Amino acid sequence: MKHLDAPALFRFAKIAYALLLSYSAARAEQFVLFDVTFPFTHEDALNSRPSQSHYYVKGDRLNAMRPKDWTTPVDYRNGTVHVRLEVVDKPEGGQPTTWSVCYIPNKGQNHGYGCIGTSVYTEKGVFEKDVSMTQFWQNNDIIWSQGIKEMHLVLKDDHNLHAHKRPDPDKFFPTRVRMTLIQVSKGARYDPKALPELAKP
Repeated sequence: MKHLDAPALFRFAKIAYALLLSYSAARAEQFVLFDVTFPFTHEDALNSRPSQSHYYVKGDRLNAMRPKDWTTPVDYRNGTVHVRLEVVDKPEGGQPTTWSVCYIPNKGQNHGYGCIGTSVYTEKGVFEKDVSMTQFWQNNDIIWSQGIKEMHLVLKDDHNLHAHKRPDPDKFFPTRVRMTLIQVSKGARYDPKALPELAKP
């Protein structure tokens, strides 16, 4: 058997590494960042701290296996996020409502965080959308190579006003929702099989 010299071994290793990276990039990589079901009352919104109308997703509510670096070896920073919102309960009346969903990084710059938004909804049901990770508000204020430490979900009307500031809170509260965020790598498409089994509300 012919033995490879050191330069040949080095070239072989580089080729094997490149193929491995290519294979990783080609796979439909995705992961569930969080999947939470919760009630939200007017009192919850008024008493949430440090900011009102916020529901905080952190600690063991976030996927413990989420990547520490969202840029490599799998590129989630330049991928998409699939947002699934299931509105289980909502006051009658058809008030347009939405949630801002904010990424809070381990390390940020400028404002230090960025937010996507769910679809605006007026009734109960399931609302889904895909959002580019490079096109949402302040996405460049997050240092993605340092990872995400928590998420803030903010209940608002369709004019970006926090629900607790409205003169008619009974149109927003009480509510109950299930929200799921699934991160999809660059070049891949969301696979519904990634959605956790539906929990009973």
